[in-house]
Amino acid sequence: MFKFKFILTALLIMFAANLSANAGTIGYADFQKVISEYSFAKTAYRDIDSRLDELQRYVLDKEKQFKNIESPIQRKTFEEQVQKELKAKEEKVYSLKTQKEKAIRDNVLAACKSVAAAKKLDVILDYGVVYAGGVDVTNDILQYLNTPKK
Repeated sequence: MFKFKFILTALLIMFAANLSANAGTIGYADFQKVISEYSFAKTAYRDIDSRLDELQRYVLDKEKQFKNIESPIQRKTFEEQVQKELKAKEEKVYSLKTQKEKAIRDNVLAACKSVAAAKKLDVILDYGVVYAGGVDVTNDILQYLNTPKK
């Protein structure tokens, strides 16, 4: 029995030592703050909002034109034409939105990797999942993102 307890204790000590040896440094960031204060993201979302406003004005303008058409056949033709144009415009805005959001995500990921390497962090998590401990790197990520690249 003594031999079993001794082996069990030795294994527990080795396991605990292994855990502390593999424990890395954790960073965390407020990614909502990062996105809201990232200058490229601000510009991108303003551009997307502007395109959505244009789309809304287009629809309102076409609704006014539609009301002035009296012939049912002309209304039908006009409606079909506007639907095609609207679909093309919506796809263009959606494509722009997707492209800009991908660029933002890629830039934030590159910033996280760079900050993690510079600070010798094994991982960077969203601050919402870290209850205690870790290193706040939100401002470091923002600084990386908002510094002009050469």
